[in-house]
Amino acid sequence: MLGSREIPLMSKKGDIIIGGAFSLHSQISKPLLSWTGSPEPLMCSRINLREFRFAQTMIFAIEEINNRSSLLPNVSVGYKIFDSCASTLPTTRAGMGLMNGEERTFGKNCSGQSSIHAIIGTSESSTTIVLLQISGIFQIPVISHFATCACLSNRKEYPSFFRTIPSDYYQSRALAKLVKHFGWTWVGAVRSDNDYGNNGMATFIEAASQEGICVEYSEAISRTGSKEHVEKVVRMIRRGTASVLVAFLAYDEMDVLLEEALCQNLTELQWVGSESWITSAHLSKKRLQDADNAFTDVSELRISNNVYKAVYAVAHALHSMMKCKQSGERVYFDRNGDPAAIYELVNWQRNTSGDIVFTTVGMYDASQPNGKQLTMNGINITWAAESMERPMSVCSENCLPGFRKAIIKGKPICCFSCVPCAAGEISNTSNSAECSQCPPEYWSNVDHSKCVPKVIEFLSYGETMGALLTAFSLCGAILTLAVLCVFFNFRHTPLVKASNSELSFLLLFSLTLCFLCSLTFIGQPTEWSCMLRHTAFGIAFALCISCILAKTITVVMAFKAKRPVNTVPQCSASLQRTSVLGFTLIQVLICVIWLAFDPPFPHKNMVYAREKIILECYLGSPIAFWVVLGYIGLLALLCFGLAFLARRLPDNFNEAKFITFSMLIFSAVWLTFIPAYVSSPGKFTVAVEIFAILASSFGLLICIFAPKCYILLLKPERNAKRHMMGKKQFNKP
Repeated sequence: MLGSREIPLMSKKGDIIIGGAFSLHSQISKPLLSWTGSPEPLMCSRINLREFRFAQTMIFAIEEINNRSSLLPNVSVGYKIFDSCASTLPTTRAGMGLMNGEERTFGKNCSGQSSIHAIIGTSESSTTIVLLQISGIFQIPVISHFATCACLSNRKEYPSFFRTIPSDYYQSRALAKLVKHFGWTWVGAVRSDNDYGNNGMATFIEAASQEGICVEYSEAISRTGSKEHVEKVVRMIRRGTASVLVAFLAYDEMDVLLEEALCQNLTELQWVGSESWITSAHLSKKRLQDADNAFTDVSELRISNNVYKAVYAVAHALHSMMKCKQSGERVYFDRNGDPAAIYELVNWQRNTSGDIVFTTVGMYDASQPNGKQLTMNGINITWAAESMERPMSVCSENCLPGFRKAIIKGKPICCFSCVPCAAGEISNTSNSAECSQCPPEYWSNVDHSKCVPKVIEFLSYGETMGALLTAFSLCGAILTLAVLCVFFNFRHTPLVKASNSELSFLLLFSLTLCFLCSLTFIGQPTEWSCMLRHTAFGIAFALCISCILAKTITVVMAFKAKRPVNTVPQCSASLQRTSVLGFTLIQVLICVIWLAFDPPFPHKNMVYAREKIILECYLGSPIAFWVVLGYIGLLALLCFGLAFLARRLPDNFNEAKFITFSMLIFSAVWLTFIPAYVSSPGKFTVAVEIFAILASSFGLLICIFAPKCYILLLKPERNAKRHMMGKKQFNKP
């Protein structure tokens, strides 16, 4: 290089020379360009004691190697250390100084070899890239102890680059895993405005997005930038709602940011830092002290150890090239020139004397399978403002089980509102993206956090309505049996004989069955109860109406016969029995066909009410049900017609009138039943049917037998033959 030659700040001659480039100064003054003379040399200022410690570590390692007989025997190792001044321009001059020999030459041709065999440095990714652009031409290996940019793993562009610190590709993902581990989904981010910060933050944001973490803001600062810009960034951090700040900053930028944060009293913010500054004792103490600085403090030598390993990596490589026997520590690089990615998770804590110490609280090993990479050792962590309680940093509070997240339009996915799950849906975890539908036979509980079996509804004996209907049914059956007893006690009296005692007893028996058959409709439906309830109802009512029909026919035939009034005969008993049996058997046949081909069966109705299961008896064949009901209606219509024809019977013998009135009530009840049955929901359908059975049964019992019981019990004087036909004679029409 023509012009003033760059002189190493520290050097030592040897058979093998290892170069070094460190940011021994952290500030650079750029000279003004006059364009009329040679530019003034770059001036570096503000000594960086940490970088000076790195340089001393390199010298220490080289001296240690020279004193060892097992490594590079009979070979002396020297060094040339240049100041990169943490800037690209001085790094370019340092790189040229490392490439040049000791003498100045003015020939047109380049000859000779480089004066160094390997380079240790630099600490920044940007300056390392500049150094590689120069050293790569000569294929001189560069081993960095602190350049972590993932871009440097590109072997096509940087084939001679190695490092003893893991790539930011792993560090960024480790930070994302760490943030996720503590439940922080809403974080701020600040980065160095260089290759290290921009590439590292881009990788972090990508990894954070995969972990469901949102970045509220991402600001960039530079140590050479204006103070006003740093103030603006700190104000942005203060206005943010995130309680956690991920600082992907180089040491110098972090120093600048921290000073401004202290000026603006930015407290109670949880900092999550990259390895470039997190173990800096100077930053943890906020200011330099006389005898406690980055050079004299040897309590944290993580990065210094990387320098130490880099020197030994060069020595072992040269040792192997000389075909010497290998010995000492081994340093491994993968195919990208990177070491194994293992990080310590460090927490700033105070010891018993009040000093800041760096406590390892966990490890991150990228070689482990996913889910086992991050491990915590159980040591208590000191959080922001020296609190022992972990801070929360979320855009929206967690949605509890029973709620789902609903994205707020125009905001990141981490900002959401919590919407309750709909009826029949649940979410059993926090922050559920959607609610799950319960299985058909299950329903959501009150909190919508789990599915519980649906309430099974049917008309039971234990509920009020079931108990009342049961009571009315039993009362009706008991009352009917009581009437039966009264009629049996007065069976030899004229009134009972005139009422056709055999048909009366059979009618009372059938009415008892009608009352009792309503009990089969109450209780949990089973296969047998479903088949029994409708067939028993149909046959019992067919028998009842058949008896009334036979009684009506008997009355009509008796008063239409050409016989003297005082000698009214009983109609043929066999004819009565045959008619009752015939009419009833038709209903029995209908029910048998129904049960044989399409019988009723228990059915879980989940259509009418979504939140419960209505256990009901499905009719099987609705046509058969309506045929059974229609046949009863046909018998009732015949009874009503015949009784209506006999409406002009003598006043005292009012059997036909009572039958006519009972059929009117019976027909009214069942005509009302049809629309009520069709429109009633769930167990009320069964209740309507039971009510129709009881109402019609009570109607028949009261209309037909109440007047007779009144005479038998309260007016016995009217229970005589002379009162059966009355004083009026029956006139034929």
